[in-house]
Amino acid sequence: MDAARVGELWATLAGAPAEFGPVLRAAVSPHSQLCPPGWAGIVVIADTVIATAPTAAIARAVEQALGTLPVASLTDPATLSARLHLLELIGPAYLAYLDPAEFRPYHGPNAVEQLLPHDHDLRRLIATSTAEDAGESGMTQITSPAFATREHGTILSAAGYRDWPGEVAHLSVLTIATARGRGLARTVASAAITHAIQHGKLPQWRARPPASRRVARVLGFRELGSQVSIRIAHP
Repeated sequence: MDAARVGELWATLAGAPAEFGPVLRAAVSPHSQLCPPGWAGIVVIADTVIATAPTAAIARAVEQALGTLPVASLTDPATLSARLHLLELIGPAYLAYLDPAEFRPYHGPNAVEQLLPHDHDLRRLIATSTAEDAGESGMTQITSPAFATREHGTILSAAGYRDWPGEVAHLSVLTIATARGRGLARTVASAAITHAIQHGKLPQWRARPPASRRVARVLGFRELGSQVSIRIAHP
């Protein structure tokens, strides 16, 4: 897997001059896409880290609290809570990438159809899912076609991807709660990944739930790092 390409992606999303290194250094970037506005973001890839903060004061506070720690601990919630006065924390999300040569397609018994990303039935799947599941999936943000499977006319599972910088395809998968554990996520994700690879894109899988991480591994993804967003009291 090309870790350098992955690093370039996240450096671009930092929104300010920043680069990965063995020690945490926080770049001041109010418009960073590593985290929500007003938050600090930390991304670890392999044994290197990149970080952004919305102000110089918060950047200094983050560096003073975390600058001497091993890279592997920088997205650990317990470590962050012990070192910083956290108001909110999102993550860690684990970042996995797929070398096309290692892709293991999955073809389940359910047929897969291709839909427009704003298809009415796809919107219904999102609307009937919990806000947490829909938000975690990212299905409302896909720019690719959607790939879905149905039973009795109702979509049970769907996948697609959002185009990110550097020809990266950020995967999204959503399955209704009552249909999980049947391989449907693998089925639709496999179709979306095939589409991304055919268009020369690097598939990216970002997930927090263990079940989602397992699906990625089954399909051939390798976890290269993790990401966390933190909101701290202004120094």
